[in-house]
Amino acid sequence: MKKWLLLLLLFSPLSQAADWLRWQNVGKATLTWGPFTLYDSQLLTPGGRWQPDQWPLALVITYRRNISRQELLDATLEQWQAQNTGSSAQRQQWLQQLSAVWPGVSDGTRLAFQADANGGQFYWQAAGTQAAINPIGPRFDAAFRDAFLNIWLAPSSTYPDIRRELTGG
Repeated sequence: MKKWLLLLLLFSPLSQAADWLRWQNVGKATLTWGPFTLYDSQLLTPGGRWQPDQWPLALVITYRRNISRQELLDATLEQWQAQNTGSSAQRQQWLQQLSAVWPGVSDGTRLAFQADANGGQFYWQAAGTQAAINPIGPRFDAAFRDAFLNIWLAPSSTYPDIRRELTGG
């Protein structure tokens, strides 16, 4: 019985979260807008190297300002439109899914997206807590994974400096 319990714990989502938190840092970047720091970001992989379309990886964003859920959704839509990602209907579907998952953020909030070959999962840690970073919402499919990560990692990113810093390029 103890063996089964141990196996169950090893393959639970919480143990998987702990696994990606121990991955190696590929790169770090900070997004500023004028005099304001919006967030710090880092890209993690098991081996500490990034290759396009190679999984798994995790993008971790630590916010440095209060930003409402609607502002996060609007900024995401703006990036998808700038990169011509998906159809208008597809973007609206993704935004509806995100609006059910994302809360607003404050200084110190961590939001992470851990991606694998099949899609990805968001993780959340509230600002000012020592609590573990926990999964939030459902898993997203591979099309969403690519659309979301391409905001930072695609050659067409509107943040080329951040892309270069995150990917170690």
